[in-house]
Amino acid sequence: MSPDDAPPLDEEKTRPPAVATRYETLADLYVAIPQLAEVTQQRPRPEEEALDYLMRLRQSTTPEEAITFTAFAIQPKLAIWWGHECLRNMPDALTPLDRQMMELVAGWIGRPDDAMRHHVMREALWAPAKSPGVHLALAVGWSGGSIAPNDPAPVHHSRAPRAINTAILSCLARADLSRRPIFLARFIDMAESLFKVY
Repeated sequence: MSPDDAPPLDEEKTRPPAVATRYETLADLYVAIPQLAEVTQQRPRPEEEALDYLMRLRQSTTPEEAITFTAFAIQPKLAIWWGHECLRNMPDALTPLDRQMMELVAGWIGRPDDAMRHHVMREALWAPAKSPGVHLALAVGWSGGSIAPNDPAPVHHSRAPRAINTAILSCLARADLSRRPIFLARFIDMAESLFKVY
């Protein structure tokens, strides 16, 4: 290519690859967040890639573990977005409280600053029930940074994934038994696309 064929400088933008997962390898994930091993029966094989592991979980006798794995493996903000989309796909299972919490979560996804995160957390903590939407809102509060504006203590890495997992699986449990496999497959399809981002 000659210099004349090159695009203008303002069109040349080098972007780093998007990294969807929290850790580079599955081994790193299980070491950094050992709580994942407490809530799943399956374990990754040596050198197994995240997407391959997800597919193996999907085909296992406990495909719900694909949901749990995704909640722990994906970066918190992206995992919360995915959780929001999962719940949004089950409108008949949502209560007015769930919808209220999901609006707050969507607001934070659009403006993920600490002030908004603490606001969502406060609303979730004072909610009258721990429904799927409330668990997702709690995940926002536990997604990173300090636990409260006046408390610099960091949030443990396992809290947001546990809340996301609980939000999705408890919403799934509200579905009619005949429909659960359909919703589960849809949620894992969405999860699969996240692992293909990087």
